[in-house]
Amino acid sequence: MGKRLILAGGGTGGHIYPALAIGTGILSRWPASELLYVGGSRGLESRLAPASGFEFAGIPAAGWQGRTPANLARALAITWQGRAEAGEILRRFRPEAVICTGGYACLPTAAAAWQARIPVYLHEQNAFPGLASRLIARWAASLLLTFPEAAAYFPRRARQRITVTGLPVRPEIGRASREAALAFFGWDPTGLTILAAGGSQGAKSLNQAMLDVIKQFYRQKETRILLAAGSRDYEWLTNTLGEAGITWGGQENIRVEPYIDRMDLAYAAGDIFVGRSGASTLAEIASCGLPGILIPYPYAAGDHQTRNAQSLADKEAAILLPETGLTGPALTRTLAGLLSDGEKRRRMAANSAAAAKPQALADILAILAPVMA
Repeated sequence: MGKRLILAGGGTGGHIYPALAIGTGILSRWPASELLYVGGSRGLESRLAPASGFEFAGIPAAGWQGRTPANLARALAITWQGRAEAGEILRRFRPEAVICTGGYACLPTAAAAWQARIPVYLHEQNAFPGLASRLIARWAASLLLTFPEAAAYFPRRARQRITVTGLPVRPEIGRASREAALAFFGWDPTGLTILAAGGSQGAKSLNQAMLDVIKQFYRQKETRILLAAGSRDYEWLTNTLGEAGITWGGQENIRVEPYIDRMDLAYAAGDIFVGRSGASTLAEIASCGLPGILIPYPYAAGDHQTRNAQSLADKEAAILLPETGLTGPALTRTLAGLLSDGEKRRRMAANSAAAAKPQALADILAILAPVMA
């Protein structure tokens, strides 16, 4: 008979996808395991977990939005209710352990597990851990970090339980060949590719800056641009390009999509990545050895995207371009400099690959192995 484990984490994809990757790894290594994903009943995890084949149980969960006393009182009340419902789920499911991946949605379950004396394993993706992770760390059996810089933000007593594992990425990332990727997008093997992506919803400031980049490099066959504009900006952006007489459907050197399903092939085709600096994105570009121009989302909790980007910038694997300095001409100049300096681009690519943690999932599973014995 297999062991029972609970996965908990949510609110954003950055917390959910690592939980799904860990869960998939557990089932691959210990197929008899029983997994239950517990998260916010209205959160993104309520859709993504079942879509990935995991049984899901929803509980009340809320973050401390706006940091006002009234909102804090509301968040605490909802968290308390969620803790009670999570406790009931734990009593029914009887897991050997709870694996948390951060976000306010995992706090009620972690608190209920602590009260029931069920071990909690915490994986923190970002260089600056969120409030929920900093609270859970006080009683977690083990803390698994993506960035070693995050250790300084946890309580001193918790630091002896820290292991830097990195962040597990989807298994297909980093496996595709460049030749297959370029063939998929209909491009010949010569020239360089700029891959720009602002997330599933896109990033307005990035898309606005990319307009200048596209105009600068349009019909320059030695440079291709693949842009995932996001569903929100796609129509506006393509209409603007059409009005400027720019062919954007891949017939020339410009291809704009609302989103890219095959990001494994997009990464393999790319030579420079331009985008936000969520932890999962950075783990993926490092797995593919891509140099990055990173524009952190300035309103991320604790400004953690800036800290994530700084970690790669310090390793000379990426260039950090703050949102305040993001303009079309500034991004165009930065890209032109990298495109024309092959030595710097190759050095950054090597540093990016060196920052990857290809054994992240294996290391996490090794830490969980005593629970599964």
